[in-house]
Amino acid sequence: MGFKENLKSELAYKDMMVKELALKTGISRHTLDNYLNVRSHTPTIEAAVKIAQALDVSVEFLVTGEEPIKSISQLSNEDYSMLQNYKLLNENDKKIVTELIQLLSKHHRKRHVE
Repeated sequence: MGFKENLKSELAYKDMMVKELALKTGISRHTLDNYLNVRSHTPTIEAAVKIAQALDVSVEFLVTGEEPIKSISQLSNEDYSMLQNYKLLNENDKKIVTELIQLLSKHHRKRHVE
C-alpha cells in the first residue's frame, strides 16, 4: 500500500473526517482530497509531516505502512526489559515468541485496515 491507501486507512482507524484533518494541519480540504483520490498526488515533505503529526503516526508509516524501528536508546524500559528476557530464551522458545509476534502483528494490521 502507498501513501494514499495508508492515509485512507489511518483516517478510518482514527474515525477522522478530511475536514477535521484539514483543520488540524492547515492543509486545504481540496489538497487533502487530491492525496486521497484515484490520481493520488504526492504531498510535499512538509505536508506529509503535518499530516503524520495530526494523525499521531510517523511519515514512514504513511508512506510504507510500517513503523520505523527505534534504536536501543529510544526503547522504553518495558520494551528493553522484554528484549533482555527474549535474549535469555533458548532457540526454540525464541522461534515460538517470534511466530506469535508475527501472528499478532498481522492480526493488528488486518484490524487496522478494516
